Amino acid sequence: MILCEDTRVTRKLLDHYQIKTPTLSYHQHSKLKKVDYILDLLKQNKNLALVSDAGTPGISDPGNKLISAIITSLGLVVKIVPVPGPSAVTAAASISGFSMDKFIFLGFPPTKKKRKKFFEEIVNSKYPIIFYESPYRIMKTLRELGIMNKELKIVVARELTKKFETIYRGTIEKVIKKIEWDRVKGEFVIIVEGK
Repeated sequence: MILCEDTRVTRKLLDHYQIKTPTLSYHQHSKLKKVDYILDLLKQNKNLALVSDAGTPGISDPGNKLISAIITSLGLVVKIVPVPGPSAVTAAASISGFSMDKFIFLGFPPTKKKRKKFFEEIVNSKYPIIFYESPYRIMKTLRELGIMNKELKIVVARELTKKFETIYRGTIEKVIKKIEWDRVKGEFVIIVEGK
């Protein structure tokens, strides 16, 4: 069985490759009852795969809660195996042009509380900071960050490894102007150069 955020999204890929494995939804709104069901399947020695709509399951993704629940409940009884694939973090880091010997990954910014503190941490970091943002909040996030320092050097990567991949580089002020002219769709990875 394949556990997926959205069975419709995963089914498109599975159908393309004629994979008939059954799917079961598991996403950020899944209830504890669903987790219990998944744990029961594992106790029955069922092999399960966990996939994400975009990116790697468990990294800024609801899969991390499920993995934690499996480890807590079943410990060493169940073997959890990573299947490497595209990683937006490392893909963006590799083409940033910044020194990436050390960097900090922060996931998604808070949507309401603690945003100012989040952005202060980015502006004051001596290491490059990588974080994700959705198309619905990308402009708001860049503007908030730009208020703190409009000369920050950034790379914004959109739809990495996909058909409409786009890379924006420059000061935050210049990148905002470039993105305003484009259609804001897809997932974004932002890298802010460290001090």
